[in-house]
Amino acid sequence: MNFRSFFDFRKLDDIDPRHFRTAILALVSLVILMGLSGLIAFFLALRGQEQTLVPDVIDLELSSALIKLQEKELYPRVSLRFSNDPESRGRILEQDPSPGAIVKAGRRIALVVSRGAAQDKVGDYVGQTVDEVKIHLQTVFGSTRQLITVREPPVYIYDKSPAGTILEQSPAPNVDLSGPTQLTFVVSRGPEKAKVKVPDLVGLSLQEAALQIEKSGIAFQFTVRGPEGRERPGTVVAQLSDPGALIDPSEAVTIVFGAPAAAEGMASGLFSQSLPEYPYPLRSVLYTEPPTGPRVPLISVDHPGRLFTMPYVVPQGSVLVLQVLNKVVARVEAGR
Repeated sequence: MNFRSFFDFRKLDDIDPRHFRTAILALVSLVILMGLSGLIAFFLALRGQEQTLVPDVIDLELSSALIKLQEKELYPRVSLRFSNDPESRGRILEQDPSPGAIVKAGRRIALVVSRGAAQDKVGDYVGQTVDEVKIHLQTVFGSTRQLITVREPPVYIYDKSPAGTILEQSPAPNVDLSGPTQLTFVVSRGPEKAKVKVPDLVGLSLQEAALQIEKSGIAFQFTVRGPEGRERPGTVVAQLSDPGALIDPSEAVTIVFGAPAAAEGMASGLFSQSLPEYPYPLRSVLYTEPPTGPRVPLISVDHPGRLFTMPYVVPQGSVLVLQVLNKVVARVEAGR
C-alpha cells in the first residue's frame, strides 16, 4: 500500500467546501453533546438520592409502619419501650424525623415501639403488707405512669394474721389491666386483744412508770402539774383509772405527773406530739439525745396514735426524738 498517496493532504483541496463545513459542524456538535452529557452526569451525581416525604407511622402496628416506610424507600431503626397503655403493645409510640419531614431516600427512621404496660395483669398481693406493695409498684412502673394505685385507707379487720397483712384484694389477682386500676385491700389489725389490767402508777418515778406502762400494754396520756401537799416532785401523783381495772387496750389512761424540782443543768417538761389514729398500735419509741454521749430511750410502747405525751427530765441541750416504726416523726429540743 502506498501510504504517501493515502495521506496525501493535497487531495483536501479537491473536497467540496460545503462537505468540509458539514463535517466540521458535525464534529463540533459531537464535542458539545459529549460535554453536555458529562455535565448532566456530573450534576446528577451531585444531586445523589431522591428526596422523599417521611410518612406518619405513629400509632400504627409495626408491620404496617414498615410497609409505609418501604414505599418511601426509608429504613427503620427500632427500639422498644414500656408504655402506659396495655393496648398499645406492638404499636409505634414515637418516630424521628417527625411526619412530613423531607429526607433523602435510604434514610433511617428511628421508631420507638411499645412493649405494652410494664405489668399487664393485677398481681397477687395477699400476704404482703401495703408498704411492700407500694414499693413493688413503684419499682415495676419506674418512669412510666403508674397504672395500679392503692386506695387509702384500707379496710382493717381483726384477724389472727400479723397486723398489717393484706387478707383480701379487689380486683382479684390475674385480672387483665385495661387502664388505670385502683386496688382496695382488706388488712389485718392483728388478733383482737383481750382487755388489759391498769397498773398502780402513783408514787412511781418517771422511769419506773414508763417500765410499768411498757409491761402492761395500756394506752396512756400524761399531764404535768406542780405537786400538792405531800406529793413528791418528779413522781406520778394521780391516775384517772383505778389500779387493777380491766380496760380496752385502745382506751387511754390519764396519768398526772408531779413536776420535778428545778435542777441546775437539767431541762424538764412535757413532750407532746399529735399523730394519726393508727388502725392498730404501732411501735413507738421516744429517745433523748444528750449533748454528749449516745441517745437513750425514755419509753418504748405500741401506741394507737392520736396524741403522744411523755414527761421528761434530761440534760440541757438534749434533743427529744420520737420514732414510729423506725421513722422519725418529731424532733424537738428539750425545754422549748
